[in-house]
Amino acid sequence: MKALAKNFRELFKYPSAVLGLLLVFALIVVSIYTMIKIPYKEAIVLWRGGEDQWYRNPKYALPKWINFFRSEKLPETIAISTVDHPEYKTVETNEDGSAIITMEIPFEYKYNLFPDDMMIRFTSNFTEKAPFVSVSWIKPDEQKVRIKNFSISPKQDYRISQDKELQKKLGGNKAEIGLFTDYKNDQKTIEKGKYTILIEGATFEKGSDFNAEFIAYGKVAGAGGTDHLRRDLIVALLWGAPIALAFGLLAAVGTTLTQMIIAAAGTWFGGWVDMIIQRITEINLVLPFLPILIMIGTFYSRSLWVILTAVIILNIFGTGIKTFRAVFMQTKETPYIEAARAYGANNVRIIFTYMIPRILPMLIPQFIILIPSYVFLEASLAVLGLGDPTLPTWGKIIDDARANGALFQGWYYWVLEPSALLMITGLAFAMLGFSLDRIFNPRLRGM
Repeated sequence: MKALAKNFRELFKYPSAVLGLLLVFALIVVSIYTMIKIPYKEAIVLWRGGEDQWYRNPKYALPKWINFFRSEKLPETIAISTVDHPEYKTVETNEDGSAIITMEIPFEYKYNLFPDDMMIRFTSNFTEKAPFVSVSWIKPDEQKVRIKNFSISPKQDYRISQDKELQKKLGGNKAEIGLFTDYKNDQKTIEKGKYTILIEGATFEKGSDFNAEFIAYGKVAGAGGTDHLRRDLIVALLWGAPIALAFGLLAAVGTTLTQMIIAAAGTWFGGWVDMIIQRITEINLVLPFLPILIMIGTFYSRSLWVILTAVIILNIFGTGIKTFRAVFMQTKETPYIEAARAYGANNVRIIFTYMIPRILPMLIPQFIILIPSYVFLEASLAVLGLGDPTLPTWGKIIDDARANGALFQGWYYWVLEPSALLMITGLAFAMLGFSLDRIFNPRLRGM
């Protein structure tokens, strides 16, 4: 143990090892924070919620932090609800139970670019006769534009930007241009200042009511940007860390330990036991690893844990058995093994107490280096469409981006963010693992 502690102290002499250790520590901290801040069940609900969960977000929006590097700021989403701001709503109730409801929703617009889309979400309650509303737009110069009159259902989204009748009223211009500019004289200069959404409505039954939420979708949203379902990618970017680390760690532990134990047993018992292990290993090395995983994901299950189990089983009789066997062949002939056999130590004791601990220094670097290979394997399967459909992972983000033509449309953030995290993870474990290999393998220290 003292020698092991001494070797680990030498780790801090290598700058690459220190950097790798800091990056691994950061990934662990992020993983713990994510699991506390966004519990697993909540993350699944958010990721599978679709537009109903994320309706306030624009599609294909860049991350908000992009604005820190831009002189001309991209517009952020404006979302204002009369439920959150009851002061914007007045109700005049009549003797027969009907009511006149007036809503004035103000907002400030200060950007040089138009919003991507605009919507008013109405929610109402009634028994037989639906409320009727009239929607108007008041510009900073007090000019009033009548938008539309209509009856509303219990839950209704009125998309201002897609109203063809409104476009005709605005001289054939898109709603964003007509409502934010003096479209008759200048269709490019946005009139900055205070705008107001005026909603005048009537209910016709006792107890009937309605509320409205105005949303002007910007071009940036969330800490990670958004995808085709309006989801904030930060959910998957954060949850990708604990999933990747768990998959890589469990796969590396499972395969390395089983290979070491099997190799030790085969070397110690020798004869037909060793022969069977070596023949199975050679047959397994010929089998196509990735196609088998693809078949399992296609015909059986894409569950992360099923794939993890398959990875461990397929790697039990991997190349590690040959490597460990070569080391155990030397360890088997050492004097302390002969002494243990002389005083009557049984086979299990010799294997687990004397042989396996002897090669632990060699095991640690190999184990560290294996972790990123399994992390990339999980991401590769997800990119091929064989990832767990319920889990938000880095590979799943890349697969969604590929399927929706992110690179062709110029949505580079959608691919670069998870790719960068995968590369950082691989780099962190590689730097740490290679440094450990130099420390525990004396032949590499002078190189």
